[in-house]
Amino acid sequence: MDKKMKAAVMYGLEDIRFEDIPIPTYNDDEVLVKVMVVGICGSDTSRVFKKWRYPLPAILGHEFSGVIVQKGKDVRNFDIGENVVGIPLLPCFTCHNCKKGNFSLCDNYKMTGSHSYGAFAQYIAIKSELLLAIDDIDFEEAAMIEPLAVALHGVLNIEPCIGDTVAVLGCGALGQYVIQWLKIAGVAEIIAIDISDKKLIESTKIGATHTINALKADVVEECYKITANGVDITMECAGSNITQEQSLLITSKKGKIAYLGIAYSDITLSEKAFESIFRKELLIKGMWNSYSAPFPGKEWLETIRYIKKGKLQLKHMISHRFPLSKTMDAFKMIKSRTEEYNKVLILPWEEENESSR
Repeated sequence: MDKKMKAAVMYGLEDIRFEDIPIPTYNDDEVLVKVMVVGICGSDTSRVFKKWRYPLPAILGHEFSGVIVQKGKDVRNFDIGENVVGIPLLPCFTCHNCKKGNFSLCDNYKMTGSHSYGAFAQYIAIKSELLLAIDDIDFEEAAMIEPLAVALHGVLNIEPCIGDTVAVLGCGALGQYVIQWLKIAGVAEIIAIDISDKKLIESTKIGATHTINALKADVVEECYKITANGVDITMECAGSNITQEQSLLITSKKGKIAYLGIAYSDITLSEKAFESIFRKELLIKGMWNSYSAPFPGKEWLETIRYIKKGKLQLKHMISHRFPLSKTMDAFKMIKSRTEEYNKVLILPWEEENESSR
């Protein structure tokens, strides 16, 4: 094996460079994974353009799949050649929250792609306990296991019931994952809300029964036309101040709201929206990450099981594939919105494979 690898290295805001760097060394309890596919997360985009608070230089990327090519002498749970998906969060297992099994809320966690080098590279060294076998799952689909687990964490914790009407605000990749899990959970009426007709069409294909384009209609009025009394559950997946307020207005009395979208700016609520919280006696829950006990949790294990069963539609969600050398271009495309995108993947070995196609 060569001693050097290609990587997309971040040196500062809006500064990612395609470079040759040493292949990472691995400890006795770690393995070296050849990264086959890595997805771009919304949190990655924020870190590249808005806020970075970890050491530099850095390598981002935490939604990845690959093949184990080397392993430490103490690794017993995996063999060389196994196909795996990475679990990016390493809890401390000793804090108050970890002892209660709330690993997503660990006080002292470490995260691949921020505290340590991530997967926008051809290889990554990682503890074997932070891997799950994917067997014959396609590498591109496997790279979506982590965000799928995030979506499932939200659905499981908001506890939808048969007969509920659920609104999904924001139907990008996260919202589309949520819609699929809601359908699997038995929810019959799903209202997809977005500003993109294309995303709304895709949402209909995977289970949404109603759609609202927020640029063409009043979201609150339309939801009450569909439901009369408002929706039973709202899943906020956009992370915008508009949808975060709309969530409070479209939800019925005694209804539930799950906030999955990350806010990147201050939120100011109208008097009517704020009063909805107590006048309707709303249950509001924040959903963070994707983990439960036993670690990493049923969110991960069920995601893998349902992909294997063919119950999740994933390939059609991939809108862009970029070689590793074009990682910065991928982020610029996402920021500028010059093209409509859905799930964006980075392929670390794309250049090497082009000549054999």
